[in-house]
Amino acid sequence: MREKILFNENWLFHEGDIKIECPAFKGPVYMQSKTEHKIWGPASRNYNAVFDDFDTSNQICTERWEKVTLPHDYVIFQKPKEKNNNALGFFEYNNAWYRKKFMLSNEDKNKRITLLFEGIATHATVYVNGCVVKRNFCGYNSFEANISDFVKFDEENTVAVYVETGDHEGWWYEGGGIYRNVYLIKTDLVAVDLWGVYAMPKKINGSWKVNVETAIINDTYEDIEAKAVTEFFDNENNKIAECEGKVKIPLRDKKTAQYSVCIKNPKLWDIDTPNLYSVVTKIYKNGVLCDEYITRTGFRTFDIDPDKGLFLNGKHVKIKGVCAHQDFGITGKAVPDNIHRYKVEMIKEMGANGYRTSHYPHSEETMDALDELGFIVMDETRWFSSSEEAKQQLEMLVKRDRNRPSVLFWSVGNEEPHHTTEEGRRICKSLISLVKKLDNTRFVMSAVSNSPDIATVYDELDAIGINYNLDKYDYIHKKYPDKGIFSSECCATGTTRGWYNADCFEKGYLSAYDKDTNNWFLGRENTWKFICEREWVLGSYQWIAFEHRGEAVWPRVCSQSGAIDLFLQKKDAFYQNQTHWIEDKPIIHLLPHWNFEGREGEKIPVWAYTNCMEAELFVNGKSAGRRKIEKYGHGEWLVEYEKGKIEVFGINGGKTVCTDKKVTSGSADALKLKLDNKISDANGTDIAVITCYCIDENGIEVPDASPYVSFFTNGLGAIAGTGSSVSDHNPVNLSDRKMYAGKITVAVRVGKEKGVLKVYASAENLKSASLEIILE
Repeated sequence: MREKILFNENWLFHEGDIKIECPAFKGPVYMQSKTEHKIWGPASRNYNAVFDDFDTSNQICTERWEKVTLPHDYVIFQKPKEKNNNALGFFEYNNAWYRKKFMLSNEDKNKRITLLFEGIATHATVYVNGCVVKRNFCGYNSFEANISDFVKFDEENTVAVYVETGDHEGWWYEGGGIYRNVYLIKTDLVAVDLWGVYAMPKKINGSWKVNVETAIINDTYEDIEAKAVTEFFDNENNKIAECEGKVKIPLRDKKTAQYSVCIKNPKLWDIDTPNLYSVVTKIYKNGVLCDEYITRTGFRTFDIDPDKGLFLNGKHVKIKGVCAHQDFGITGKAVPDNIHRYKVEMIKEMGANGYRTSHYPHSEETMDALDELGFIVMDETRWFSSSEEAKQQLEMLVKRDRNRPSVLFWSVGNEEPHHTTEEGRRICKSLISLVKKLDNTRFVMSAVSNSPDIATVYDELDAIGINYNLDKYDYIHKKYPDKGIFSSECCATGTTRGWYNADCFEKGYLSAYDKDTNNWFLGRENTWKFICEREWVLGSYQWIAFEHRGEAVWPRVCSQSGAIDLFLQKKDAFYQNQTHWIEDKPIIHLLPHWNFEGREGEKIPVWAYTNCMEAELFVNGKSAGRRKIEKYGHGEWLVEYEKGKIEVFGINGGKTVCTDKKVTSGSADALKLKLDNKISDANGTDIAVITCYCIDENGIEVPDASPYVSFFTNGLGAIAGTGSSVSDHNPVNLSDRKMYAGKITVAVRVGKEKGVLKVYASAENLKSASLEIILE
């Protein structure tokens, strides 16, 4: 039966190329020209990688290696340097090696054995026992290596991975290394192929028909007939349906069994109630169960009215979406599964209902969270190309995600110059035909930024995605009256958390107030007003949910467009999005803070983001005026600074329905620690996200505190890194950090021992803080 074993621990890592001398004689060259291609060097089976001060084995190498646990990004630990490329995060990108030894027992003979790599940045060559088993030249797709013929049983095996990072695929931070999970998969020789079950419900005449396609591999040396039985279970594990099909498979081949079932009155999946069903497929050979494969699906209808927008289960929905990159400011591309999920939870709290996987396939954990929390997903491939390699990457994306009810759009490209050429039209048609063969239930689109009014690809696509270019929407709608249109990317206006002054390019900080950067990058307010004024616009995917490394201007190390900062602290834009996107409760958010010592009497802009009809501001108990708030607008006052309290009241129908305030604090007196995400398992992989802040002697938070803080634990976890200012160039894995704008994010990786994890913070002349996390 199927075993899927997490393969993340006990890897050895070496950064940099390892010089391999070519022998002067024929013999070694002759032997390395055989199946076991690498008989010496770091890809070879018996190479001894030194990771301790002393190596008692028959030492062959002289390079130092270190033990690492995956996911792993080795680029992120550098100190950024201005001389390096700003789009790539000011880092140097070196090549590297990984090695891991593992055992297989004699019981594993006559099984199909594969390695599944969910992501390696960037180009990777995989060796098993010195034999090349896979080359993958994209840093964003998952891939599987069949190692069945190359492994030894009851002997030690070696897998080696060579990583090359010099050929960049993006204009953002790309990282380096095996940055996602790796799995060792063991199955019977007759088994479901990788992502081999496709079960997508379709509503027909009031009932739901589910056509099931199950791709079955026959790695035996005889022709067989296989039977596939698929069962559907609700979230309480009640079986609601079953169907089966048979297929004849020649030896060493793969065929697809096709069968179907009708299901009455399932619970629907939508953005508010994302009901999911487990799909369990069992494979039988000669009446004997030989494999079991589990995936999920959901029941929903969706349609586009070119004049009225998007309808999900017959209900009109405006896409309130965000784009996102996959990195985390402290760990780079190597993001633990629990952080992927936490990031999706944050944008759900922000009011978003849409997610764009810009500009490549995102992690499976992210995609699972999007299904479970209810998002409308625009699922994007990395390369707009019809080369065989690019088509294989697109096929991987579609096969992996085609059962997901959250995915409504396949995006085959982003901001391609060829979107306006005849070559681009041909490429687009090739990619569309591939997608339709794999899944013909969703809309295929591409995100066009270059002259969308003359794009050739729009003639071929199901829906029209436009990046920016708001002035061209009306014309394109008239040109394509039968196609749905939405903003596949918009806003991209930069703000820095806690910076309530004019833009300061010397520091790398941009004003925290919403603004139109230019006619291309309009602010959140004016962009959302534009989208909502046009019923026919399906919605938008805002650039971007989280600040990401790269696309930066020195001394800043990251983009500033995020509504959430590089270290997962909420910016004012987070709350502004809430006032635009959350309609069922009144919200008001006041900015700036009220600590401006030395600026007494100076007029300070005070803003209130709110979804209320009116807002009234009070300064030390005195009204500074009531403002009528236009829909998706904000309240604004100029207030002479005096220390004390500013407080704003949101008013609907003459009644106060919500409030927010800022109070002038004293000097920092004590540190505080707050756990931001949910942590409970002592699994050795999850990261606790902790905010360190300061309070004064009266317990008031100090928003401009800037002490230098040290962090440590009691040993049941380890400080993975810290972050505060986007212009801080100290390596992120340090356990000491200078606070910026009153906050430091601390990432603590939990250990494997159950108990009470204690995290401590200390700073000179401040009372220390501690936090307890129960690990079970």
